[in-house]
Amino acid sequence: MAVRRLTVAFALLCGLAGGIAASSGEERAIVLASTTSTQDSGLLDYLLPIVRDKTGIEVTVIARRSDEVLDVARRGEVDVVLMHARPQEEKFVADGFATKRYDVMYNDFVLIGPKSDPAGVKGKDIATALKAIEAKGAPFITRGDRSGTHAAELALWIVAGIDIASTKGAWYRESGQGMTAALDAARAANAYVLADRASWIAFKDRGDLDIVVEGDKRLLNQYGVMLVNPERHPNVRKDLGQTFIDWLISPEGQAAIAGFKVDGQQVFFPNADKP
Repeated sequence: MAVRRLTVAFALLCGLAGGIAASSGEERAIVLASTTSTQDSGLLDYLLPIVRDKTGIEVTVIARRSDEVLDVARRGEVDVVLMHARPQEEKFVADGFATKRYDVMYNDFVLIGPKSDPAGVKGKDIATALKAIEAKGAPFITRGDRSGTHAAELALWIVAGIDIASTKGAWYRESGQGMTAALDAARAANAYVLADRASWIAFKDRGDLDIVVEGDKRLLNQYGVMLVNPERHPNVRKDLGQTFIDWLISPEGQAAIAGFKVDGQQVFFPNADKP
């Protein structure tokens, strides 16, 4: 597998550069597949050096949208998966591709829109907001990329009682790219868009956009972590992968996650020890 071979080669080079035996460098390396929100927000850049210091494990990241994360995991190209699409994660475990799913942390989705709020949706009820946007044909940007955020958006249209596939019109515009691109498109079109809070906080060129709906319990954005099933893929580094997971959900790992801030704001909230 190309990804695995490249990762091992990278680990060997790191080991040689540090005067460490090549086999030692290889043994302490894993590959993590994660969604773009953990990468783009800066969480992984902050967290993985701590993981290395505490466990000695070097983590190489493949950041993709949710469906692609699961695809590379199904092929056994990674050891651990960290993502935020719970129904897909639970099916992944049920299908035997992972051994177990663990809650790690959460944040929330927010509905972003023009400060002038042409659809009149400002408040805390996401279903009412989406109904108003659809009824008025107010511009709405969808990621349309089968990411975790896109899946959450589609589920919210169902909650609002709207069959978006049949009712969408010119007002419902597909970005087909990541969260930053979708926010850029919303800014340019003076449109509404669903975003995870971490990506919104990290987004700098906001123009006339602001949060118009937040705080609805249906906007919860839960993250989970899974070890790829070593019985299905014997190349999976199960001991190191499980050590990484155990550290993430430990009090020490949870405290590290809570300590990550963007512009002074905490954007991920650990909840491995809570239902």
